Amino acid sequence: MTDSPSAAAHLVLADGTVLTGRCFGHRGTVIGEVVFNTGMTGYQEVLTDPSYAGQLVTFTYPELGNTGVNDQDQEADCPHARGVIARELAIRPSSWRCQQTLENWMAEHGVVGIHDVDTRALVRHLREVGAMNGVISSDGRSPTDLLAQVRDAPSMQGLNLADQVSTRSAYRWAEPCSAVFDQRLKPSRDPSYRVVAIDFGIKRAILDRLVAHGCEVKVMPADSDLASVLSENPDGVFLSNGPGDPAAVTGGIALARALLDQPALPLFGICLGHQILGLALGGSTFKLTYGHRGLNHPCGTTGQVEITSQNHGFALDADSLSTACIDVTHLNLNDRTVAAFAHREQPVFGVQYHPEASPGPHDADHHFSRFVSLMRDRRSSRG
Repeated sequence: MTDSPSAAAHLVLADGTVLTGRCFGHRGTVIGEVVFNTGMTGYQEVLTDPSYAGQLVTFTYPELGNTGVNDQDQEADCPHARGVIARELAIRPSSWRCQQTLENWMAEHGVVGIHDVDTRALVRHLREVGAMNGVISSDGRSPTDLLAQVRDAPSMQGLNLADQVSTRSAYRWAEPCSAVFDQRLKPSRDPSYRVVAIDFGIKRAILDRLVAHGCEVKVMPADSDLASVLSENPDGVFLSNGPGDPAAVTGGIALARALLDQPALPLFGICLGHQILGLALGGSTFKLTYGHRGLNHPCGTTGQVEITSQNHGFALDADSLSTACIDVTHLNLNDRTVAAFAHREQPVFGVQYHPEASPGPHDADHHFSRFVSLMRDRRSSRG
């Protein structure tokens, strides 16, 4: 990648749409799926969330970078989103927690950005025609050349990105990393429960919530087999969030099927993990037109509504789930897609949204308590 002689940048979509703005962050060219996030805060958590791997994220909030970045809001060691699309870029961040500007941080990590574009028009276009591949470029290439390049890029459908972002070796997570700022992260009085977390692109906030609820967590790679998981003698197994097409994560689906055959073993899935559990139970998934990415998605079915944080481009097909063994416990109240389910006979459940928030509301944090209660019941039944 070469430096551009000017500050000009182009965003070119696969359907031929071209937006011209100004570059920020790293200078260069990057291709990915163009999506949008409607949250008013939390851009650092979004950019470091492994679930955004392979994507160019459009932020609908008009100003980006106004609180800078800091070490505590990282959801992974480095950014996973490939590019950033913004309306305005704050030059001088203002926050007592700020340690660095967003632009300098992006430049350090090789994240390409474009700002001074009409993000409102872009989001309206994506809502009408759907998320699609695009390219951000600030290295002087013409839109014509860029269009040819982006049309050769693979679609998100069919991509197994979980294996690319998963840890390569197992590790333990025993202490919350953000306890100074997140007042929910207090030591639990409950006894410790051994949890194996399968890393399909796990967020640190999820690990922190498990620890805060009394769990000792062993994080294992996405390609772990049943014998490796059971060798940890877990009280429960957690299937994490992650990027890409859930149907392409064939190893994770096979592991989930094998885990379902273990008598009374609690299983809990979030986002991609929720989809993988549904696929292992015989369901199917489909790609949403433009996905759900934001902090205020209402979910529920029984008159109690949770306002949730979401980030996904695929969903479980409700008609594919067996009503004989599965209850759909929550729907996304915007489009009636499956937001959560539970097994009727086994201690197994999944939620499509993010109960750990980070960023977002804490309405759904009780799902972690639910997981712990299932492990407690299992331990009690064993005497």
